[in-house]
Amino acid sequence: MIKLDIINRVAEKTGVPKMKAEQAVDALFHSMKEALTRGERIELRGFGVFVVKPRKRGVGRNPRTGEEVAIPSGKTIRFKPGKELQHEDGELTDHGSGERDSDF
Repeated sequence: MIKLDIINRVAEKTGVPKMKAEQAVDALFHSMKEALTRGERIELRGFGVFVVKPRKRGVGRNPRTGEEVAIPSGKTIRFKPGKELQHEDGELTDHGSGERDSDF
């Protein structure tokens, strides 16, 4: 699924024009990017949590040459799925909504 698919589904589900749906999706992503840039945790109940974690310095290898390459310390984003998004036997589950909607 790509961003355009998300925009189209938001427009379908809400009945708003695609232009407005695109603005809403862009605003959401922009807000999330800003929060993560500030190191804030994003918790979306029933979906999951995005958190910024420090990444240690390390040494990697160039796969072509085998040469060692220094990997600088930094930050990375981790996602932990919520209970409603957990896998059971390889399938996603929908524990809390009471509704099953395969389109969204």
